[in-house]
Amino acid sequence: MLFGESTPPQLADRLLSQCAEAGVNFFDTAEMYPVPQRAETQGRSEEILGAWLRRQPGGRDAFIVATKVAGPGGMDWLRGGPAKLDGANIAAAVDASLARLGTDYVDLLQLHWPDRYVPMFGDLDYEPSMAYAACSFEEQLEALGRAVEAGKVRYVGLSNETPYGLMRFCQLAAASPRLPRVVSLQNAYSLLCRTFDAGLAECCHAEQVSLLAYSPLAMGLLTGKYTAPDGGPPEARLNRYRGRYAEAESRYGPKPNVREAVAAYCALAADWGIFPASLSLRFVLAHPLVASAVIGATSEAQLAELVAAAGAPPLEDELVAAIDAIHRRYPNPTP
Repeated sequence: MLFGESTPPQLADRLLSQCAEAGVNFFDTAEMYPVPQRAETQGRSEEILGAWLRRQPGGRDAFIVATKVAGPGGMDWLRGGPAKLDGANIAAAVDASLARLGTDYVDLLQLHWPDRYVPMFGDLDYEPSMAYAACSFEEQLEALGRAVEAGKVRYVGLSNETPYGLMRFCQLAAASPRLPRVVSLQNAYSLLCRTFDAGLAECCHAEQVSLLAYSPLAMGLLTGKYTAPDGGPPEARLNRYRGRYAEAESRYGPKPNVREAVAAYCALAADWGIFPASLSLRFVLAHPLVASAVIGATSEAQLAELVAAAGAPPLEDELVAAIDAIHRRYPNPTP
């Protein structure tokens, strides 16, 4: 999601190749990327990924490619907002993503966020007065089904969804063989955000929906780099884009218990002789419902550290117990 903004094409190519050499075969992007989103760069992340894919000896079929359709959200340069996540918008988004990726199909198409009011990106409490009329679940799933039938999409998923929304989509698919089943949910999950476990985990387990855990490092907070007295490197995302990236700042900006929780997890990692990023990623990957963790490395050294962590053995029971003790002291400071 940084390709074409803070990550230039040449570095993106090196990171993708480094991933492929390490055995990584699943890449996730979105039509609105890169972030922070703006009209001048929209779609570049897909274009950069697509250009790299076309140069690979194994071809497109050697990789699993996922992208996401944006919901309503003020980006007037992207289909007028879009105003709705209806059939026409989903169809247009699919065709545009395929063109930018330079491929005939995507393996996984996800709805980036719901076409209705839900608390997101740091908000937890549902406010009934905020609810508004939205495109029906049926129309959205039927549009996804048409994309699958046309061979443009193989599987469908959701992102930033709630237990209610996930279950509505699952119930509709179960009632009609012509509608595609939701196979994945891409929501935030990390040491600082375990809200998935309260409600969504039961739904995913019962409906056999896998979690694609995004922000496993809480947008870099869990590397410990922002705990420095000077606030961390100026090129780090939360510093470089301060005031331009509302989603990041509302969830990962200064809030009660964030600094304390990060310090506690970093100290725990130091006590066990491992990097904080490794502790964080290994914790996420150990979750029985997690199919993959969506990382966003911005350097080759960072990526090497995360790839090594993904191949490391499970965390010891004593270490997991210590993690849980910190979580009880500082529950979900970045929900």
